Amino acid sequence: MKTIITGSIIAGSLLVSSSALAVQTLQLAHNAAEGNPKWDASELFAELVEEKTDGEIVVDVGGNAQYGDDVEALTQMRLGSLAFSANSQGTTSGVIPQFSILGLPFLFDSLPTAWRVMDGEVGDELKQLSEEQGLVLLALWDNGIRNVSNNVRPIETPEDLEGIKIRTPPDPVTVDIFEALGANPTPMNFSELYIALQQGVVDGQENPLMNIYSSKLHEVQDYISLTGHKYESTPLLMSKVVWDSLSPEDQQAVQEAAVEAGEFNRQASLEADENLRSAMEEEGVEFNDVDKTPFIEATQSVYDDWRKQYPELVEMVVEAAQSDAP
Repeated sequence: MKTIITGSIIAGSLLVSSSALAVQTLQLAHNAAEGNPKWDASELFAELVEEKTDGEIVVDVGGNAQYGDDVEALTQMRLGSLAFSANSQGTTSGVIPQFSILGLPFLFDSLPTAWRVMDGEVGDELKQLSEEQGLVLLALWDNGIRNVSNNVRPIETPEDLEGIKIRTPPDPVTVDIFEALGANPTPMNFSELYIALQQGVVDGQENPLMNIYSSKLHEVQDYISLTGHKYESTPLLMSKVVWDSLSPEDQQAVQEAAVEAGEFNRQASLEADENLRSAMEEEGVEFNDVDKTPFIEATQSVYDDWRKQYPELVEMVVEAAQSDAP
């Protein structure tokens, strides 16, 4: 039993002094709903950190944007007033634009392919770029391959998207994809999405099945079309200010916990894709499979545009995605 005597906020952590030991409580922010693999992995990460540091570091997880949305979390981490965020790839690209490249259209043929690429030199490059912005990239968790839902009609060809108002994350690649497909992309925070769909502010949205189901978006959507148009990661980020305040032993413990929780997250994401279609069909949502060939052809301009901005990194990602596993 720990006897708490005093507490003070120091660089994003609560340092609690006691006669036995000093306990740091570090906050972790994310925007996912309970039951989402991001929620579960964040809780597991907290358990592992406490276990690996013998209780000297406690992670206080705030899901459902309890500690601010993804944009606010990035700002707070760079200032050192928040320790961790299981953030969104699109939002992170607002600070580190190169994260968007992981979401190029139809880049990965499967989740394991995406993981293999991110765990190689592509991930190393993103770690370096993160550090330059005051962030430590602990791990690249999974946020799935994304599909389109809407209330207008099933999406079977690119022409079916013409004029449909689709909510996207604040991510330039996603906006580029839906502009190329003739839709009307509308960037919006995820926390605002359910109400926007319910009230008809937007006609549809795009997310992996696990996000659609855990946030109950299928309750306010008639059609889900399995476009598989892009992939997104979940960057688990840490404030460099807070990271630098930890001992080498605690840094290692946090890093190990991030990777272990990430392995759980990835497997849970894979299982969600396999199981959730039938669950939502039972609730009355109409699903349709999609011939991706015309969608791939229609979005080649997105590659052309991003090659102009980041030619070396785009080529690195594309070559890694197309190569055989080692």
